[in-house]
Parts: sequence; C-alpha cells; structure tokens
Amino acid sequence: MAASSTTPTMKDKTLTGIGNLIKLLPTGTVFMFQFLNPVLTNNGHCHLVNKYLSGALIAISAISCCFSSFTDSYTDSTGTTHYVVATKNGFWPASDSESDVDPKAYKLRVGDFVHSFFALVVFGVVSLLDTNTVECFYPSFESTERVVMMVLPTVIGAVAGTVFVVFPNTRHGIGYPSSSSSQSTSASST
Repeated sequence: MAASSTTPTMKDKTLTGIGNLIKLLPTGTVFMFQFLNPVLTNNGHCHLVNKYLSGALIAISAISCCFSSFTDSYTDSTGTTHYVVATKNGFWPASDSESDVDPKAYKLRVGDFVHSFFALVVFGVVSLLDTNTVECFYPSFESTERVVMMVLPTVIGAVAGTVFVVFPNTRHGIGYPSSSSSQSTSASST
C-alpha cells in the first residue's frame, strides 16, 4: 500500500496536467485582454487609432505571457513568500544571505524557453483569432476562412496541452503559491 501512495495515479497526473495548463497563460493577462479588447477595437469597428491601441494591447499582453514563464516563487524559513525572476545564475532579486533557499535551483532552463514559446503561441491564437481583432485587422478573413478560425485554436490547444502534460512546468509564477507554501497550508489545516 505504501508503494501506491508514492506512485502517481492517473487522476494525479491528469490534475497536474490541468494545473500546468492553467499556469500556461496568466489568467490576469488573458482577463485584461478579454476585457480591454472590445473597448480598444470599438467592438471590431476600428479606425486607425483603434488599430494602434489594440496592437499595443496585444503586444503588451504577449510580453506579459512570455515574462511570466520566467517567474517563480518560494517560501523562506519564516514563511514569507518571495516572488523572483529566473536568471542564468539563479534568481533576481537575490535572497538574503541568511535564507535557506538555494538560488541555483531557480536557474533558467531550456524548458522555460519552451514554455514561454508555447505561451506566446497560445496567446497569439487567442488574441489574433478573437472576433473583435479579426473584424478590426482583417475583416474579410472572417467570412472566407471560417474553418481556420474554428480548427486552429483546437489544434494549437491540443499541441500545447500535450507539450505541457509531457513536460510539466516546475515554476510557480507570480500569483501562484509555491509548493512548499501550499503543502504547509494543507498540512496545517489537517
């Protein structure tokens, strides 16, 4: 029975995969885009100013999605959660010298760039195939290429989902609790 508790079950793998998918796109960034895009595109009836504003929103949101792939958090010995950015030498800002956290464990990895790339691709599909964006930037596309608009998000989502389930993200970005803080919270509640 002890061996089964250490071996992850299919349910555990599925829930972990869903959690990784949720961390794929920062919910705040996507919410901000979904909230501001109809306003900035004038519900798809764009003038030149609307195109510039909507383009700026898409660019800023895409940068935010990429940047969040390089953020992490940890809980120190006093129980304080610290949010950091991964660097090639560890993390920034540097921890206190008295901290028991090893900064080298937070170094940049190839997986961070893969996750950043797929976050950008998924956000690109979500933002560029949004109805208001399509009507604003390329209005003839909606009527002639409806099949692409229906199929592409599903295909990209399936590919990205598979990549994130097969190669799970170990980072706990800004806004997501670190493993040690969520474990200590659940341990203290039992």
